Amino acid sequence: MGIVLALLAALGYGLSDFVGGLAARRTSAWPVAVMCSVGAIVTTVLVALAFDGQATRADLAWGAFAGIGSGLGGGFLYRGLAAGRMGVVAPVSAVGAAIVPVVVGVATGERPELLVWLGIAAAIPGIWLVSREPGEGNVAAGLIDGVLAGLGFGLLFAAIGQVPDGAGFWPLALAQVTALLAVVATATALRATWRPTARSEVTGGLLAGALASAAALCFLLATQSGLLTVAAVLASLYPAFTILLASTVLREHIHRGQAVGLAFCGLCVALVAAG
Repeated sequence: MGIVLALLAALGYGLSDFVGGLAARRTSAWPVAVMCSVGAIVTTVLVALAFDGQATRADLAWGAFAGIGSGLGGGFLYRGLAAGRMGVVAPVSAVGAAIVPVVVGVATGERPELLVWLGIAAAIPGIWLVSREPGEGNVAAGLIDGVLAGLGFGLLFAAIGQVPDGAGFWPLALAQVTALLAVVATATALRATWRPTARSEVTGGLLAGALASAAALCFLLATQSGLLTVAAVLASLYPAFTILLASTVLREHIHRGQAVGLAFCGLCVALVAAG
């Protein structure tokens, strides 16, 4: 069941990234990220009200910490998707989202197998190849945003994985509130406009937020029924769904070198999950 829930989380995050990224391309990244957080808050609060749980202060603190990663990850991801190509930014962010929880899991007592370390090693050429455009070898647009998004999502996965079974879903709801504050604070620091003005920013962001909150719920349940390392790397498969939609709907072409890089990223996730 933990594997199924983690894969459902990957599906939810992949759909959310595509919807939010598409809206960010048409308008602006930060307003979409704000509305995504608003949509996630509404959804998770309704879920938290519907189910019982006894969350401690520590559980709520982990939720707030996860929200910082969620807000930063979502904001930089949407900015990267708006500036670059979905088939580049999403896989790079997935590598960071997979590796950070593995490091945290090891630090807290989990002992992954050799395959996990081989998977981490495979991420290095994967990031290098997927981040290069053909021609003169310029770094692909949105790469830095993809890396920052990966670190943010890695923090989200690592922190939310510390919420135990029986705590209910208020830590997750608090995470979404903190994510909204993190998005607004980051956009303000970067002197970027974050107030939604276009209808597509509102509708696209709300839909992306509902999908992301469903994915976060599945991920929380997955970590409560299995290892954080396994749940995190399976959830990090989300770019597969994003890329599939980008290639079919937007007709994005994946170049040969980047295809090899994507294969390395997929190998990284697969090896870590197998280990």
